[in-house]
Amino acid sequence: MKYSKEYTVKDEHIDVQGIMDGLYYPFYMEYCRHSFIDEILGFNLENEAKNGVNMVLSEYTINFLRSLKKDDVITVTCELHRDKNNIPKLHFKQSIILNNKVVTKAVFSGTCVPATGGRPFIPETLKTIIENASVLE
Repeated sequence: MKYSKEYTVKDEHIDVQGIMDGLYYPFYMEYCRHSFIDEILGFNLENEAKNGVNMVLSEYTINFLRSLKKDDVITVTCELHRDKNNIPKLHFKQSIILNNKVVTKAVFSGTCVPATGGRPFIPETLKTIIENASVLE
């Protein structure tokens, strides 16, 4: 299932070259990913943290293909994938699209850990959703 949200590039995210600073691309992806996690997966990060479960990133890769400028209206996508080795990880394939062209693409991988410390795990509430997701290749 592909999820998407629209955003407008903010003036304060533009660098001296007149393009969006590379630091902010992952932030727009994070905004979309957090909405996806809450709205589609039903996992509210704030509530879960209060209950002792933290969802954390373990790694990400990002490819920059084009630059964005102030006031560009972008679509950010997010799609869940499960791990091919069945380890307790969630993989989110994401892209930023402008005028039907991919500007940036990335894969963010994470897991859940107890707030008090401990081994990574997938909460029971997410297991059936993840089992139905395609495998990240």
